[in-house]
Amino acid sequence: MAVIQFIDGINETVIPTIKLTRSRDGSTGTATFRFHNPDIIQLGMQEKGDIQGMYLKDEEGTIITTDVNAKFVNGKPQGIESIYIIKNPSEWDRFMRFMERYANNNNLSFTKA
Repeated sequence: MAVIQFIDGINETVIPTIKLTRSRDGSTGTATFRFHNPDIIQLGMQEKGDIQGMYLKDEEGTIITTDVNAKFVNGKPQGIESIYIIKNPSEWDRFMRFMERYANNNNLSFTKA
């Protein structure tokens, strides 16, 4: 099962919008995750610990990014944006395997823009 976590052991149930970009040669890329009112904000889970990063977990292991930022409107957190930088073709392949599992678990589809 593929899950996203901001705090180890607590699955995020809000499905993000994910934007992928890839270099022309296909060797590097960027995945931008945007969560609107994620559980971590809604449920006040900050007591469970500080957000140290975004963890993409599946049977192969964990992909981690520490580029995580809260988005505020009128002083209240409304969302989280997280960016994962894909540095080489093997990281790209690994990320896509995670995304395929995550999409299957959550009935998501891929659309090309």
